[in-house]
Amino acid sequence: MKNNLLIYNTLTRKKEIFIPIKASLIGMYVCGPTVYGDAHLGHARPAITFDLIFRYLLYLGYKVRYVRNITDVGHLETDTDDGEDKIAKKARLEKLEPMEVVQFYTDRYHENMNQLNVKKPSIEPRASGHIIEQIEMIKKVFAEGYAYEVNGSVYFDVEKYNKTHDYGKLSGRVLEDLMSNTRELEGQSEKKNSYDFALWKKAMPEHIMRWPSPWSDGFPGWHMECSAMGCKYLGDRFDIHGGGMDLLFPHHESEIAQSNIANGSDPAKYWVHNNMVTINGQKMGKSLNNFITLNDFLSGKHEALEQAYSSMTIRFFILQAHYRSTLDFSNEALIASEKGLSKLMNASETLQKLVASEKSDFDVQRLKQKCYDGLNDDFNSPILIAHLFEAVKWINSINDGKASLLKADIDLLKELFNDLVFKILGLKPEEEAAGSDELFDGVMNTILEIRKEAKIKKDWALADKIRDKLSRLNINVKDTKEGVNWEVKE
Repeated sequence: MKNNLLIYNTLTRKKEIFIPIKASLIGMYVCGPTVYGDAHLGHARPAITFDLIFRYLLYLGYKVRYVRNITDVGHLETDTDDGEDKIAKKARLEKLEPMEVVQFYTDRYHENMNQLNVKKPSIEPRASGHIIEQIEMIKKVFAEGYAYEVNGSVYFDVEKYNKTHDYGKLSGRVLEDLMSNTRELEGQSEKKNSYDFALWKKAMPEHIMRWPSPWSDGFPGWHMECSAMGCKYLGDRFDIHGGGMDLLFPHHESEIAQSNIANGSDPAKYWVHNNMVTINGQKMGKSLNNFITLNDFLSGKHEALEQAYSSMTIRFFILQAHYRSTLDFSNEALIASEKGLSKLMNASETLQKLVASEKSDFDVQRLKQKCYDGLNDDFNSPILIAHLFEAVKWINSINDGKASLLKADIDLLKELFNDLVFKILGLKPEEEAAGSDELFDGVMNTILEIRKEAKIKKDWALADKIRDKLSRLNINVKDTKEGVNWEVKE
């Protein structure tokens, strides 16, 4: 089955047979979240996409080193080289230390990933913990003559690179078009060209996060962190580099450029990108302020939601679309996913009680082959799910006495559901998925709703009493401009 796996490679724009660089170990690097706010549906999609890939590669018998980073410095407001650091800005607005912001939202991200049954990566490095590696990589780029310093900031010379390489080969951008279409942005006048990207930025006096370097006290460029951490944990060249399609340019394109100069090769053999989650046709994201957090989905406390949705409904909703297609949010689609998941889980329970017969009316072996053909065709989860629902019809028909299966076929069907539904798709029965965590979340949301109503009525004594009582239970309630956050103190 290993030799049949096809992966769509964004770099070559075609499906390719997956052949690892080293037969013994697959290296996979996926760009993780910038932790300055709660995770939303757009964050859940890459997490679940690459969880599916991770699970399937492990199922096929590969040893996988999966690296997913935490961005906690260097990601500026515009996703380029101007504006304020996203985490530093949040810290300034909330009057917190930046690493307080990082820790708080990293913990909440992990909680959400656990709720979605996303397996932990093998390594989860933070950008701020790898400043030395990033400085050393910048030095390599300097030594090769593709970096230049201006007023303590260091930039990559894209025009020089493009004379011997192809800047734009991943994203399909053409440098000549970038040259004619890019405008001079405020704060970028020190660059030779507006499309050059920062390897190191000099920190302004008011900038909170800064480190010493040969060029200035400052911080690394956003693109540099992934190159340095990927290289450190997976080597100069590894198998899969993944992330959202919105990272194609400039993030991944710039990673390729600086890695080619510093290490002499593209960082990854296969580039895998999940498509966007949209809402009313627009990308869901913090920058557009049209996002719905995962906690909102779980509680139902958002004006766009008709009800609360379970974590497994969200996971199933995402898996029902191929990872390279857009996924548009709607209550109708989520409710349909909720019903579909319920049918699948009910059939799984019914399967355990089926009584064998002396004949088989269905070809379970052929169904198994179709399921794995779907998975091997670029992790096509919707095709797999469609075949599983074919099995659901069989199970219900057998249970109603309208069809039959031999014991060997029932056993094979049980094995198929266990492997595909639970191990590979990562779904759980609703009662298991909900568990004490979601019950606790529901109780907390109810308590905080009562506190919110008290504050609206200006019953400050009751609001403070609720906060103080929770504090004595080691539950920290924090009022922010975006609403109320809470966490359990260790």
